[in-house]
Amino acid sequence: MGANNPVFIDVVADTLCPWCYIGKRRLEKALARREGENIVVRWRPYLLNPDMPEAGMERNEYLNAKFAGAANAAAKYAPIAAAGKQEGLDFRFEAIERSPNTFNSHRLVLWAGQAGCQDAVIESLFRAYFIEGKDIGDMDVLAEIAANAGMNGEETRKRLDSDADRGTVQRAIDTARRIGVTGVPCFIFADRFAVSGAQSPDILLRAIDQAMAAGGTDPQAQD
Repeated sequence: MGANNPVFIDVVADTLCPWCYIGKRRLEKALARREGENIVVRWRPYLLNPDMPEAGMERNEYLNAKFAGAANAAAKYAPIAAAGKQEGLDFRFEAIERSPNTFNSHRLVLWAGQAGCQDAVIESLFRAYFIEGKDIGDMDVLAEIAANAGMNGEETRKRLDSDADRGTVQRAIDTARRIGVTGVPCFIFADRFAVSGAQSPDILLRAIDQAMAAGGTDPQAQD
């Protein structure tokens, strides 16, 4: 693969999706086996809860609405926690006090991509929510994550308070739905084919190799 022909992997994800965090770890394992190749990962937005109130919901209220109670929720989350442990992730679902509206977190991810620190911001968003129990719909939390990743926290806070790039993020979400994404994570390789779900590193590696064989894509193809 030539230096001018990067392979792009677009990861369609929501920052409140635990399988997306697991998928990130599995993708990292696959990429480690192709270290040195010209592969670029870009994170794209999706909303699993498009009708979530702007301020989010109290966690127990959300679990009652989605799973008809905490007991049912615990049963649903148990296999996710087990899968997470296999990837070195110690999910602390019990620490989450609020289920967020993640739209603004996706604006932050967009800006992090422009600032060259998207992976760090995505990692911090996942960690803040799933490990530390923070509200990633809170503007101050998002600004702190930005600052810790090397962005200007104060400027990011001002942008979050504005309508900057709301249309851009919404169009990207609409595009994902239009091309048939119905669940996340969804990995799109070389703008040619997709792998849905937090698949194993071996499956992702095969897709990477197929994408490398097919060649690179236009860096703006998914914008």
